[in-house]
Amino acid sequence: MAISRYLGIGALILVLLISALAVIYSKYQSRLIFIEIQKQERALDQYEVEWGQLQLELTTLAELNRVEQVARDQLKLIMPLREKIIYIKP
Repeated sequence: MAISRYLGIGALILVLLISALAVIYSKYQSRLIFIEIQKQERALDQYEVEWGQLQLELTTLAELNRVEQVARDQLKLIMPLREKIIYIKP
């Protein structure tokens, strides 16, 4: 009877140790996942800043007067006379 009691206590201690190790492992995994989430959030913030800069640049480059200025200065295009413009109706 005493042997079975010691075996029962030993089994309980073994289960306790296994569960303690499982808790430690689970806490470690959650910390690793949290660190990865933080990295991804920092990357997302950087992408959002870059997206905003690209949107601003696109708006600047697409302005009508900018397009007209580039056409005149770099491509040496000129506006045709009003009499030479042909309008096509759909």
